[in-house]
Amino acid sequence: MLVRRGRRSGLFTMVAVHSTARGPSLGGCRMWTYDDSRAAMRDVLRLSRAMTFKAAVAGLPLGGGKGVIMLRPDEAVLTPERREAALLDFGDTVESLGGDYLTAEDVGTSEEAMETIATRTKHVTGLAAGSGDPSPWTALGCEVSLRTTCEYAFGTSDLSGRTVAVIGLGNVGARLAELLHEGGAELIVADVDQSKRELAERLGATWTDPHTAMTAEVDVLAPCALGGVLNDDTLPALRCKAIAGAANNQLASDELDTALAERGILWAPDFVCNAGGLINIAVELEPDGYSTERADTNVRAVGDTLRQIFDSAASSNTTPLRAALELGRERLSAA
Repeated sequence: MLVRRGRRSGLFTMVAVHSTARGPSLGGCRMWTYDDSRAAMRDVLRLSRAMTFKAAVAGLPLGGGKGVIMLRPDEAVLTPERREAALLDFGDTVESLGGDYLTAEDVGTSEEAMETIATRTKHVTGLAAGSGDPSPWTALGCEVSLRTTCEYAFGTSDLSGRTVAVIGLGNVGARLAELLHEGGAELIVADVDQSKRELAERLGATWTDPHTAMTAEVDVLAPCALGGVLNDDTLPALRCKAIAGAANNQLASDELDTALAERGILWAPDFVCNAGGLINIAVELEPDGYSTERADTNVRAVGDTLRQIFDSAASSNTTPLRAALELGRERLSAA
């Protein structure tokens, strides 16, 4: 793990490289507010581990890493000049790793931010000249995963009349809600940003707050905001039959997978559901260059991966999380 204080912005920039066993580590750059540097380091380390298993389970020739630009509570909103300075500082941090880490956009950054970082390092993916914004592909992979989860939880992947609560309407959650609406699902949606209510109205969805959406009586819960939402406080209040969402690190601790199973709730591991953006970027790195058609085929294959995990969990009497981690370990060992 590398932590540096930017010479331009004065902000901490961090990169955690969890594994390069299958190839260079790849993970997004998150610009987010943390109470202190320890919280930021814990977050980047945990996210980098998730990226290792996300890439391995998806069968990609990539390792796991993550980047963070740490904002303090009193500086959560940067001036344009300081934001650019922070991105340039992060680019220097990436460059110092000599290609062991490839960055991409994540929470708090954008395709435009990647263009700025790319002025300091060539180890940037998801640029407009390549695969571009990965969030639509993350949403597509999540929709495929949600349908597959319904197939196992309810016996059909048809979403007609199925009730789904989508929590978090950022770039991924909003697109996922649109895809689910197109598929005939009845939606409950929530976000801390009240401006997202317009999307709810356009989709004919029920708008509410994140806590109410989390505990709503629905078929499927789709967490698409920040992690840790499935914890000792929220788990007893859940009234869903299945969970499949795009948020990273949804479980506050891995041990909660057993508690979900005991309650009869089928949880699709988050690092499988949200792999679409990474799978799309991996196409950009192929020798033949980027192809939308190959990206679409590869992202939709996440459904087959999830079926393999659910089948393995059932046959070995374990949880989907443990089956997914075992698949990832097998592929990492083979590398």
